[in-house]
Amino acid sequence: MRAMKILRPLLLLSLALASCTKTSKASAEPPVVMDPVSAPAGSAQSEPEPNALLEEWKGPYGGVPGFDHMDLDDLEPAMKRAMELHLRELEDIASNPEPATFENTIVAIERTGEVIDRVETYYGIWRSNLSTPELREIEGRLAPLQSEYYSAIVGNQALFRRVEAVHRATQTESRTPAEQRLVKLVYDRFARQGAMLQGAERERYVEIQRRLAELHTQFGNNVLADEEGYVLYLKEDQTAGLPDSFKAAAAAAAKARGHEGEYAITNTRSSMDPFLTYCPERGLREQVWRRYYDRGDNGDEHDNNAIIAEILKLRDERVALLGYEDYASWRLEDRMAKSPARARELMMAVWPAALARAKQEVADMQAVARKQGAKITIAPWDYRFYADVVRKQKYALDSDEVKQYLQLDRLREAMFMVAGELFEFGFEPVPEGTVPVFHPDVKVWEVKRRDTGELVGLWYLDPFARPGKRSGAWANTYRSHAHAGGTGLVLASNNSNFIKGAPGQPVLVSWDDAETFFHEFGHALHSLSSNVEYSTLEGGVRDYTEFQSQLLERWLLTDAVVSKYLVHHQTGKPMPPALVAKIRKAATFNQGFATAEYLASAIIDLELHTLDPEGLDPDAFERETLARLGLPPQIVMRHRTPHFGHVFSGEGYAAGYYGYLWADVLTADAAEAFEAAPGGMYDRELATKLVERLFAPRNAVDPEQAYRAFRGRDATIDALMRDRGFPTPKAKAKTAPGR
Repeated sequence: MRAMKILRPLLLLSLALASCTKTSKASAEPPVVMDPVSAPAGSAQSEPEPNALLEEWKGPYGGVPGFDHMDLDDLEPAMKRAMELHLRELEDIASNPEPATFENTIVAIERTGEVIDRVETYYGIWRSNLSTPELREIEGRLAPLQSEYYSAIVGNQALFRRVEAVHRATQTESRTPAEQRLVKLVYDRFARQGAMLQGAERERYVEIQRRLAELHTQFGNNVLADEEGYVLYLKEDQTAGLPDSFKAAAAAAAKARGHEGEYAITNTRSSMDPFLTYCPERGLREQVWRRYYDRGDNGDEHDNNAIIAEILKLRDERVALLGYEDYASWRLEDRMAKSPARARELMMAVWPAALARAKQEVADMQAVARKQGAKITIAPWDYRFYADVVRKQKYALDSDEVKQYLQLDRLREAMFMVAGELFEFGFEPVPEGTVPVFHPDVKVWEVKRRDTGELVGLWYLDPFARPGKRSGAWANTYRSHAHAGGTGLVLASNNSNFIKGAPGQPVLVSWDDAETFFHEFGHALHSLSSNVEYSTLEGGVRDYTEFQSQLLERWLLTDAVVSKYLVHHQTGKPMPPALVAKIRKAATFNQGFATAEYLASAIIDLELHTLDPEGLDPDAFERETLARLGLPPQIVMRHRTPHFGHVFSGEGYAAGYYGYLWADVLTADAAEAFEAAPGGMYDRELATKLVERLFAPRNAVDPEQAYRAFRGRDATIDALMRDRGFPTPKAKAKTAPGR
């Protein structure tokens, strides 16, 4: 998701939820980018060396990234040159002798940064999809330079005065709502990032930003080091209980790592989760569980605890310079929640119900273990295994049986069908070799409007896990609809970490992974649906933008998807109605675990950013806070603090991880609207309203206003509680989206 051009370096640091191994220390005096803000605009410069990363995108579709010409040796000089050029463009705006206007200041800013946009696209691919030790060395050198570049933008007082003048004038000028919002967003970003600071305070702010850039990069590199540095190799006699599809994928992963004849359990969620679900060997489960949940917390060179403590202190000091009580107050001011109190109140309204359900789930599992003669007390590494046993007993639902109907290719086709019915998009594969890709696994599709045949853009898919690729799933936009000077064709992408199967064999995924696939596709559809004119409006409010993607998950179990796309990989027959009924009946199963592990992370995140960080011991704080909250010892945070990349590899989700729950309130409420519509989940009138009111405007409309325009009212917490099978609280949270 692209943010305003003047804030690209902050976006890059914030959204890289990092996945990189430890970076070697940068030199004591890293090279400094020339600051064109203070240099004469016409000063002579040496002719730069040719660099493919700086070139305009060529080829079909209005130009596409030259992924086939990526050379890591070009990255560092390209980034330095791109930052230099962008600062010059902004200085030209700042030094304009004409009075500041919307066109010559705000629109002019929006039209800058084409070169750095291109370079950052390549950099993002290397960081997230193709990381190497050499890349991490470069990251370590670039991070402080990017911080200086960003500080030079925000610290350009002449530029800020022009933005400020337009902001004042907009109060009386006749501007469209989108233009008014654009001006507000540009002004607020400057003001909230220290543009008003002077003298020593300004210098300290810049120092903090530089150090944070280094720490965010180091944190993410440490996590990836622990992910890449640990692989458990199993022999055939250690694979009892593991599904054939999982064994085939693990065998392929082992072979790719030079261990043919063995089975590789990698240190990623996509490998850990199914292993803990099916492996009957408790000792092996514990081994895999500990290595996964101890990432960044092993007391070695990749330990992140000291980094967390320093990050929190610096964030707290930085917002104090801006006049805020704590980091969370600053961060949430421009989110839907508005304040830490509202975010906390929503989470605590759900927490008791999640806790009660989780304790019951643990009791059910303990009873099963006792009945089977296992003389154990359920531990965290037992949770998934015994939860699956309980699921089979309570609902006769075997997760491996479900998996036989979840073929990756068919799921992709199902997403295309849903996009066609709701968004009127059609997807056609681009012939191999037509569009450059950065890895052979990546495939590309044209996206067209079904009614007119008009080309909307391209969709790239990078589906499989590999060394150097960060864990999890995410969406990127290489070029947005508002791309200045281009064709307007969107270049959107989805990235996953499915385990590639043996050649010729279908890739079967879990139900959770299937939902995540739909979820991330929702982000891509959000980009492809855009009709905004300015890049800043392509951004979003963090506790709102997850709503659109979470909503798309609801179409996975619709009849139209089940009957045609959820078909058995061997027989080709659709998932039987009895199995569908079991899935629906078990929809709220294990919601205690799912909600509690998520909320534990979200609450810890918010609390860390509201406390006084002086002398903080992150490990002790995590343990003590979770004990005070009453989290059962069988459950851990979904993302433990030492590897919480959402929060400490950048600032995109810092103090904002609660946003998934906020968005889920909207999701549950909107889903009920579709369920009640005459045409059900594919109701044409409501689908049109969904696209026009919630997807296409992006951030051109305030989220609360956008949701009211779609639903006719604010969302409440009631639908969420019904959706999870929790009792509706008597005292309703005042903090649910909408007031």
